[in-house]
Amino acid sequence: MTFKRVALYLQDAHDLRDGLEYARYAENKGFEAIWQAESRLVRDAIVPMAAYAAVTERILIASGVINNWTRNIGLLAATLLTLDDLAPGRIVCGIGAWWDPLAKNVGINRRKPLKAMRETFEVLRPLLNMETVTYHGEFHHVDGIQLDVVHGRREPRAVKLMIGATGPKMGELTGEIADGIVLNYCVPPEYNDHMLERIKAGAKRAGRAFDDIDRPQLVVCSVDKDREKALDTSRELLTQYLAQQPHIAKASGVSPDVVAKIQSILGWPATHEQILKAKHLVSDELILRITASGTPDEARTKVQEYIDHGATCPILYTAGGDVKLLIDTFSPLT
Repeated sequence: MTFKRVALYLQDAHDLRDGLEYARYAENKGFEAIWQAESRLVRDAIVPMAAYAAVTERILIASGVINNWTRNIGLLAATLLTLDDLAPGRIVCGIGAWWDPLAKNVGINRRKPLKAMRETFEVLRPLLNMETVTYHGEFHHVDGIQLDVVHGRREPRAVKLMIGATGPKMGELTGEIADGIVLNYCVPPEYNDHMLERIKAGAKRAGRAFDDIDRPQLVVCSVDKDREKALDTSRELLTQYLAQQPHIAKASGVSPDVVAKIQSILGWPATHEQILKAKHLVSDELILRITASGTPDEARTKVQEYIDHGATCPILYTAGGDVKLLIDTFSPLT
């Protein structure tokens, strides 16, 4: 099977300079985009995005995802403008509502996340359109601000604004206001079915066409000719994420008892030793249900399931191992 659209997702499993090589390699293999994670307190998205943009020429550069709480809205708009200066027309902003307990632990009160996200879009879009914006909401207050470009391009910036949504209400809001949704990882393919209904409901309310809303999806993907090695790579990632990101654990359908047992072993932040101690709690069945792991053929088959359930472009989250093999496995040019 051949995938017309495919993207690569990088987080912190690789040296950042290796990521530059992966970005170039993916571009040469026909990948559509490089998405850079920003979730745990480990690696921000903006610096790697700029680095990827500087060493590539055609591939899209995307945040997957930044949050709408920690960057002042004016600075966020200026940041996206700066990235667009570096890679005109190639920047995608994936933005999400973050998650607890991490947000709470750094002093962020994620109250009314839907309203906060709506306000973010209502200010960010006109700023990127080079409009002068005055806005007084519950979360954003700006007075007569605009992107202050004296030297350079003053035309509106074509930055796609995508929402990373896990819950149904945020999915519905996405259908209403965003260019697309970044569907989450560590979920079974059938998770998408209900989410797509919520997106359709939001689109209908706003008078938008469902097919105009892009639906790329993060998919944990571990490929190796040694099947057990591939599964074990994903096992370690799932062990950490099920313990530290409750919204993902809930969406994955994993037993709360299993999550609690993993959490009892892992600290915050988790050490590699703790992950190794707890990983036996993550079964092969679970790995195969919510990730695309195994031989190249097995991984391709599983990714196709997510597409069959409405994803438009798989964003392959390499959990480690041979990244170039993963890129070769899914290359549209193969």
